Amino acid sequence: MVDSRIQQAIADGNVPPGITAEYLGESRDRPSIIGIVFVTALTFLVVVTRLISRSYIVQRIGIDDVLAAVSLALLICFVGLSIELINLGSGRHFAFIEYVLDVPTVLRTQVLDFVAHILYTTALLLCRVSGLAFYYRVCGLHNNFLIAIKVVFCILVAGFLPQIFLLIFHCKPVTGYWPYGWEPVAPRYTCLQWGIVYSVNSSVSLLCDLLLFGIPIAMLRTLEMSRKRKIQLAGILLPGVAVIAISIARLVLVILGQWETDESWSYDPMLGVEASEIGATLIALSVPGAKPLFDKIVFKKDDSQTSGASHYGRKTSSFRSRGTALSNLRFQTNSQHSILGSEQEEGQKYGAETSAMAGSRHGEGGDGIYVQVDFDIKEARVNTTTPSLNSR
Repeated sequence: MVDSRIQQAIADGNVPPGITAEYLGESRDRPSIIGIVFVTALTFLVVVTRLISRSYIVQRIGIDDVLAAVSLALLICFVGLSIELINLGSGRHFAFIEYVLDVPTVLRTQVLDFVAHILYTTALLLCRVSGLAFYYRVCGLHNNFLIAIKVVFCILVAGFLPQIFLLIFHCKPVTGYWPYGWEPVAPRYTCLQWGIVYSVNSSVSLLCDLLLFGIPIAMLRTLEMSRKRKIQLAGILLPGVAVIAISIARLVLVILGQWETDESWSYDPMLGVEASEIGATLIALSVPGAKPLFDKIVFKKDDSQTSGASHYGRKTSSFRSRGTALSNLRFQTNSQHSILGSEQEEGQKYGAETSAMAGSRHGEGGDGIYVQVDFDIKEARVNTTTPSLNSR
C-alpha cells in the first residue's frame, strides 16, 4: 500500500518524472523498529535483573549500578526518539525526504536527530564509566590496574567533550537543524557535514570501546584471582567483542550515509546499530551483577551459596590486619582439613599466637584480644567450624 503522503506529493506535482510511487514507498522501517524494540527489551530485562540482584540478593548498590540505571533511562529516551524519526520517514530514500516530506517535518526530524544523538553520546559515556566503576571494585587491591582505570576514565571524558561539542556547535550560529541546501533556512547557517561529525564521533566511540573492554582481557591474563572473579570478567568479554563489532558497523554506516547519493537509506539501520551499541554495552557490564539472582532462581542456590551474595564486590583476595580487636574469630574447617591447614595443627598455632598476643597487649585497655593476622584468604566453602574463641 502506497503511503498517502506519496500519493499527495505526486498529485501536487512535487515528484519529478522518473521517480515512481513504488520507489518512494520502499522502506526498512518495520524491521528496524522491531530490532530496536527487541534490543531495548532485552537490555531492560538484564539491567533490571542486575538491580534486583544487587538490591535484594547482594544487598549492596554501587555507583556502577546507579550509572547503569541512568544509562538505561537514556536508552529508552533515545529509542523513543528513534522510533519517531523512523515513523516520520527519516530512513526512507532521500527522494522521499526531498519531494514528499514538507519542510516543517524535515526540520522537525533534524531537531529530533540532534537531541537523540546527544542522548546517545551521553548514554554511552555513562555506560562506560559504569563499567570502569565495576572494574575498580573487582581489582581494588591492585594499584597498577587502578591507575589504568583512572587513565581510561580520563580518556573517556576527554573523548566525550569533542563528541558533544561537535554535535552542539555543528552549525554557526548554533542550531538543532542540519539543513539541506534546498531548504529555505539553509542560507542562514554555515554547517559541518553531518557525516563528518558522526564519523569523528564514531571513531572516538570505537577507541573508547577498545579501551573499556581491553581491561578485563588484561585482568584475566595478569591477575591471580578466584575462579568466580574470572568467570565474571570472562562473561563481559564475549558481549564486549560484540560491542566493538557494533561500533565498527556504525562507523561503516555513517560513512555510507554521508558519501552515498541516497544518503538517508542507511539511517534506519544506523539507529538500530546505535541502540544495539548502548544495549550491548549495558548487557555486557550487567551480566556479573545479574548472576546472583540467576543462580538463586535457576540453580536454586540459597543466599550463602550465591557467589554474588558472599563475595561479589568484596576485597577478599588478600588482606592484612594489625592489632584488630576481635570479639569472635571462627576458623572454618571440614572433617579433616581447615582452609589454612590441619585442624589440630592450626588450633595449636592459633592458641599459642593468641596467648602471646594477649600477654603482650594485657593492660592496654583494648576491647578484646588483639590478634595479628597476616595471611591470604582464598574463597572457599566448608561444612563445619571449630568452636569460637570468645574474647574477654
